[in-house]
Amino acid sequence: MSKRIDYYDDPEAPSANSMVPSVNVVIENDAGEILMIQRSDNGNWAVPGGAIDLGESMSQAAVRETKEETGIDCEILDVIGIYTDPKHIIFYTSNGEARQEFSIVLRARATGGIPTPSSESIKVRWVPAAEVSGLRMDRSMRRRIDHYSNRGPSPYID
Repeated sequence: MSKRIDYYDDPEAPSANSMVPSVNVVIENDAGEILMIQRSDNGNWAVPGGAIDLGESMSQAAVRETKEETGIDCEILDVIGIYTDPKHIIFYTSNGEARQEFSIVLRARATGGIPTPSSESIKVRWVPAAEVSGLRMDRSMRRRIDHYSNRGPSPYID
């Protein structure tokens, strides 16, 4: 099985050989729970997301990735932040790709569907805000969720 390995400011990290625009989507329900997946490629918890394909917009990619990974339909509301830190390298063992982070994090609201795992997600569930900090996740994902929880009037940009 292919794996995803996240490196941050690590001298052992491979040199980046690609940069792919991607999206992550934070959806909070009326109970204040956040829709999260447990990733099948590394076991970490994350909000849904993935690469923006040629021929689709950022919003279309966000809606598609959320549906594919979680079974939930959503509507995009606004931007939480843009993350392009060159110190964050994502290595895919399946093909040797070492990707520099480039992620646009969006806020959305659920419009339908039932939480359903996929080939990319072992588990899908609504996580109470108080439990998020106890979940195993990559540093960059935790940072994105923290920026969502403590967001100001403007999107975060790095």
